[in-house]
Amino acid sequence: MSRIGKKPVPVGKAKITVNGQKVAVEGPKGKLELNVHPLISVKLDAGNLIVTRPDDEKQSKALHGLTRALLANMIEGVTNGYRKGLEIQGVGYKAEMKGKKLVLSVGYANTVAMDIPSDVQVALEGTNKIHVTGADKQAVGEFAAQVRKTRKPEPYKGKGIRYEGEAVKIKPGKAFAGAGAK
Repeated sequence: MSRIGKKPVPVGKAKITVNGQKVAVEGPKGKLELNVHPLISVKLDAGNLIVTRPDDEKQSKALHGLTRALLANMIEGVTNGYRKGLEIQGVGYKAEMKGKKLVLSVGYANTVAMDIPSDVQVALEGTNKIHVTGADKQAVGEFAAQVRKTRKPEPYKGKGIRYEGEAVKIKPGKAFAGAGAK
C-alpha cells in the first residue's frame, strides 16, 4: 500500500464536494477543482478524505499517492494559501505593477512585461521584492518560476532574480583562476 496514499486527508475548515470523479474544494482563500483519474476513488468520511485504489498495479500505486497529495495541497491552499517570495538584486534592477502586468527592468534593452494569471496575486515590497500568493500551489510556483527565469542569478556577481533565502554560489572569476598555478 502507498505510504502517502493510505493516510486520510483532514478536511479542516474547507468545504468538500465529491461528485463521481470530480472533487471540489472551497475555503476562505478560494475554490479549486480536481478531476480524479478513473482508477482512483475518493470518498468523504467523518471529516476526512479517503483515497483508495482497486489493485496493486504500478500505475495505480503511483496515482494513489499523487491524488492524495494533490487533494491535501488543495485543502491547504483554500484554507491558508501559498506564498513564494522573490528578490531582485542588481544595480538598476527593479519591478513595478502596471495594471494586471508585472513589469521587470532587469538589465535588458527593453522591460519585460508579464501577464499575471487570474488565480495568482502579486504584491511588491519596494522595487526589489516580489510576493506571489494564491490558493493553487502549482499556479503560484509556476508564475514565480517564470519570473525568476527572466533573469536567473548569475554566478559571478549574483545579479538577477532569486527566491527568498536562495543561496547563490559565487565563482571567483578569471582574475583568481591563475593565481594558484604559480
